[in-house]
Amino acid sequence: MSSRENFKYKIWKAARILLLSGYRRVGVRGWELKRILGPRYLDVIKILDEELDKIGLTVRAVSRSGEILSLDDPGKLSKAIFIIVTKESPSLSEVRAAGWRIDDLAILAATIMYIVSRRGEAPRKDVENMLKEKFPQWKISFNLDRFIRYEYLEEEDNILRIGWRTKAEVNLQKLLGIPITELSEKDKK
Repeated sequence: MSSRENFKYKIWKAARILLLSGYRRVGVRGWELKRILGPRYLDVIKILDEELDKIGLTVRAVSRSGEILSLDDPGKLSKAIFIIVTKESPSLSEVRAAGWRIDDLAILAATIMYIVSRRGEAPRKDVENMLKEKFPQWKISFNLDRFIRYEYLEEEDNILRIGWRTKAEVNLQKLLGIPITELSEKDKK
C-alpha cells in the first residue's frame, strides 16, 4: 500500500471511528486516535474535517469541561474528546429521524435556559418545579436522569449544571438569543 493510499485509509478509518462512537460513550479521546491512526492523527482529522464540511458536519475537539479546542493546539488534544457535530441546527425532521421527541427537546431546552438564567447552576427541585407547569412528573424525572447520563447536564448534590455535551453540541448563543460574549462572561462567574 502506497503512503497516499495508507493516508486515505486512515481518513476512512477516522471517519468510521468517530461516526460509530457512542455505544457506551460519546466521542473518541485524542490519545485513542493517536494510538489507532498514528502520530500524524491530527493531519488525518483536519482532512476529515474538510471532507465533512462538504456535507454540513465538522469534527470538534472538546475538553471534559466543555471548552471547544482548536485542532491546531496539539498540547491539549491528547485528553480531548473528538466528536462529529452538525455545523447548522438540524431541522425538525432530522431531529425526529435521529430518535429525539420534540417534548424531550423542549425539556432539555427549557432546562438549559433555566440553568443559564440562574448563573450556570440550579437546584434540581427548582428545575423540576419549573417544568411541572408543562410536563408530567414522570417525564421530567426520566428526561433529567437521561440528560445527566448522556452528559448534557451534570448533577452534584442535587445541583444541575450544563454538561460538556451541551457546550459542544448545542449552539447556546442561538438558543438563548444573546451575544456569545455575554454568555462567556456569565460562565466565568
